[in-house]
Amino acid sequence: MKKTIVGALVGGIIIFLWQFLSWTILDLHRSAQDYTPKQDSIMSYLNTHLDKEGGYAMPTTPKGTSMEECKKVMEQSLGKPWASVQYHKSFKVDMGMNMARGLIVDIFMVGLLCWMLLKISNASFGTVFLGALFTGLIVFLNAPYTMHIWYPSFDLMAHLKDALISWGVCGLWLGWWLRRK
Repeated sequence: MKKTIVGALVGGIIIFLWQFLSWTILDLHRSAQDYTPKQDSIMSYLNTHLDKEGGYAMPTTPKGTSMEECKKVMEQSLGKPWASVQYHKSFKVDMGMNMARGLIVDIFMVGLLCWMLLKISNASFGTVFLGALFTGLIVFLNAPYTMHIWYPSFDLMAHLKDALISWGVCGLWLGWWLRRK
């Protein structure tokens, strides 16, 4: 139990620290959240034209539209601009709580990985390291990459780096820690 708890705590902190570096100091995700000098007029327009918070894909059709009409709209939209907007009525920042929740999730994820890896009798350093690295790839393929297939993102390669680096370093730690006698 001690190996799982310590492994999860340190491993979760490793993942968390990389996420912090990636999104702040290294600014790897800038391409997906870039600045436009027209942001005030865009926000003003959205505020007057969107009634509620939500995610909006444009162009699209209203719920309940026939497949025939959806196909027609898709064909008319080919080659034209499109957008995906996540709209919120109020900007709220609770950095402390968001960071705490992120750290708890990271510790939990690494704890689940530790539990699985400790079920492998006499796992080698390489097995533990690759188990962590493959976990990072699964995380990347399941969320950022699968979403990118349908809604291309501008920071896909940053997400791949996040997965490989953070889970790789975590795997180095776990490969050493979980094999200790």
